[in-house]
Amino acid sequence: MDNHTLTIISLLCLVIGLLGSVLPALPGSVLSWLGLVAFKYTSYATYDWPTLIICAMIVIGVQLISYFLPGIGSKKMGGSKYSNWGATLGLLVGIIFAPFGLISIIIVPFIGAFLGEFLFVNRDINIAIKAAFGSFIGVMISNGLNLMLCLSFLIYVMWQLSQNAGWNWF
Repeated sequence: MDNHTLTIISLLCLVIGLLGSVLPALPGSVLSWLGLVAFKYTSYATYDWPTLIICAMIVIGVQLISYFLPGIGSKKMGGSKYSNWGATLGLLVGIIFAPFGLISIIIVPFIGAFLGEFLFVNRDINIAIKAAFGSFIGVMISNGLNLMLCLSFLIYVMWQLSQNAGWNWF
């Protein structure tokens, strides 16, 4: 494949990966890493395979953190897996209603975590609020980590393009 095709494939993977960092249905950081791999095969990339291996290890670390952090946050606050599921589903609903404001992406996951804990575990309302808060914080931190990682990959590729392909964006 030529440079332009590989660059387009790389940028598509990076942008979809960026979206996937906040949408639970898409593998955000993994897809962004695949964008880095695709970009490696262009003549514009100046990084080497050890850099990609280090990036892969960072992706694996962030994925593990993203998997365990909501549960840890929920457990620390006395919650169950239902508050985690509620926060994740709430994030999806919040993204759907995002045109109504960024606040929906923040409040709806908390409401989802609360409902998951309150309805499915039949907890006291105060315990459910506390568990929902822990799960919500865990989901938001893990999504934030994924978002920062995917964004850093995209910025790095854009910087490489500006330096080596004459795309003067930076």
